Amino acid sequence: MRFPALAVHGNYRRNPLVVLGFIALFVFAADRAANYIVAGDMIGLVYLALVFVGCAFVVRILNDWRKGLYFFLAWLLFEDLARKYLGNNMAIYFAKDVLVAVVYLSFFLAYRRKEVTTFRPPFLVPLLLFVWFGVMQVFNPASTNIIYGVLGLKLFFYYMPLLLVSYSFLNSEKELRRFFFANLILATIIVSLGVVQAILGHTFLNPANPAAEIRELSTLYRVAPISGAISYRPTSVFVSDGRYGNFLLVSCLVIFGFSGYLLLRHKRGRSLVFLVFGLTVAAILLCASRGIVLWSIGSVLVGSLAFVWGAPWRQREVLRVLRNVQRAAIGMGLAVVILLATFPEALLSRVAFYTETLSPSSSASELQIRTWDYPLRNFLGAFAYERWPYGYGIGTTSLGTQYVSRIFHAKPAVIGVESGFGTLVVEMGVGGLILWFVMGFAILISAWRVVKKLRGSPWFPLAFVIFWYAGLLLFPMTFNGMQPYEDYVLNAYLWLLLGILFRLPSIALSAQYATVTGLPQTYSPRIA
Repeated sequence: MRFPALAVHGNYRRNPLVVLGFIALFVFAADRAANYIVAGDMIGLVYLALVFVGCAFVVRILNDWRKGLYFFLAWLLFEDLARKYLGNNMAIYFAKDVLVAVVYLSFFLAYRRKEVTTFRPPFLVPLLLFVWFGVMQVFNPASTNIIYGVLGLKLFFYYMPLLLVSYSFLNSEKELRRFFFANLILATIIVSLGVVQAILGHTFLNPANPAAEIRELSTLYRVAPISGAISYRPTSVFVSDGRYGNFLLVSCLVIFGFSGYLLLRHKRGRSLVFLVFGLTVAAILLCASRGIVLWSIGSVLVGSLAFVWGAPWRQREVLRVLRNVQRAAIGMGLAVVILLATFPEALLSRVAFYTETLSPSSSASELQIRTWDYPLRNFLGAFAYERWPYGYGIGTTSLGTQYVSRIFHAKPAVIGVESGFGTLVVEMGVGGLILWFVMGFAILISAWRVVKKLRGSPWFPLAFVIFWYAGLLLFPMTFNGMQPYEDYVLNAYLWLLLGILFRLPSIALSAQYATVTGLPQTYSPRIA
């Protein structure tokens, strides 16, 4: 049976069934709201409001999957704020997965109507091989419950279709700028709150009585081993300091790359990007996470060298690239000076922690241990388990297994290592680790070809930081632990940014054509 209103026009608000459904939902919501108000149940009232707003978002996404991507991204970043104030409710945790599923559905319907441009990822075969192997591991006989396998599939593969969505999403250079400016606004809000929380402590932006599962995550302090200086690890809008630190890293890279693009391509927005970059640097200094500080500093240094290498030398615009590097250095310096002048104790306590635990000359240095010895020991420890050739099943040691054990009364797995490569061996055997390397290198080789193609163009800075982020997440960060890849923020951004990367050559070609002909940039839908 074919429904024209749904299959052709895609306007769900005019469908009689949808209208009747919303009327019924409104009556039900009004009745429940009245009951909650009479009972004084404000938590229940908030839940009801979230459900009602979520249903409105669903209809809006079905009508326009492009706006839906923005809705999903905003909820992805602010979902934890609702979770920690509403008792760590798991229904809220899965709301983003419902939203992105609706985005996938709306995108698929647009694809059926031939309204989007798709592409075949050059690393599709290695990607599908890893997915196929992961699906097989759901039925690993050593897994104590199939729900662990479902959890593993979600963490590893659920956001991969964002690669196709984001590729089709960018249909013009204007849309490219709009997307990154939207990310800039979201980052400004989250980073600003994180800076304030780092100074005020855990009593700011955290409930007085958080749920037991997340209480420790939001009240973590670090102590410098020699001086005894105490530093709070802020969480900002997230439930954990780790997720906030991960967001700072991806924000730093995206803002740095976007600033390079603007400097070579557009004047509008440069000052805003410069200010937000300085704010992000200040937040990184105050996050009390040694890994994020090292990854960020190293990425900016490598990115600066890459920008000079990929500068448009023939157009004699290398001075602009050097100016962008200079601005980045000035932004980092201003962030340090302002923090030192306004909140010296907050900054110096963290500097003491960094220097005393990272400096090779410090008696309490953990640099060698944390960067190599400890993750290597955990990686090799994976081969101490008897099932290392076959694994114990995907998802058996993943993030969130405590919820599976509690909700489904599943027997917890008494296995696990902290190395990400070791986790792949424990969960999927040595074959899973091999396929991870095959997939990862295939992605990076394909991405590097795009980067080289864009060398000498204004889009090179964006292309390089996306390539660098993918390599950073898939290999060194995963070597240290599987948590970064399984973090839904980093995972979603990985596939979103990869789709954007492979779209950049078309954007650049369209912009060049528009410059020569004087016509506006347009894309005709083409199914590849």
